[in-house]
Amino acid sequence: MEPRASCPAAAPLVERQFHVLVGVTGSVAALKLPLLVSRLLDIPGMWKCRSDPVLHIDLRRWADLMLVAPLDANTLGKVASGICDNLLTCVIRAWDLRKPLLFCPAMNTAMWEHPITSQQVGQLQAFGYIEIPCVAKKLVCGDKGLGAMAEVSTIVDKVKEVLSQHAGFQQS
Repeated sequence: MEPRASCPAAAPLVERQFHVLVGVTGSVAALKLPLLVSRLLDIPGMWKCRSDPVLHIDLRRWADLMLVAPLDANTLGKVASGICDNLLTCVIRAWDLRKPLLFCPAMNTAMWEHPITSQQVGQLQAFGYIEIPCVAKKLVCGDKGLGAMAEVSTIVDKVKEVLSQHAGFQQS
């Protein structure tokens, strides 16, 4: 691919900029979003300019990688079933399967352990999407067990790993 126009602040770092589209669902783990975005913006070559809002097809064309973090049980079910009733699910449904899509499940332990969840995660994996597994810990509701979104550092490391497979990406 040809290098794209770059933001002046990021231009010296890499030959090519990467666009990561972060999808956010209603999980309580969305509280980590400011830290996650802040850390993602530290990746060399990450797009940092701001533009006007665009539609789901423009977003899928714009992004080199899509990250859905957190992916709650409701949206997991929608994506696995092909439902696209909001901007996030429409972008996912229209996603170019030649580009990586990473997802970070996050839900209550009882929801995570429900038999349908493993089927739905398996369906997303069958689409070629990459799971960043949830972790076990004490959840906001007080329950202990699997279901918490992966740590921000784990997510950022996986994004870097996947982007490093694309030409022009350099890790710092």
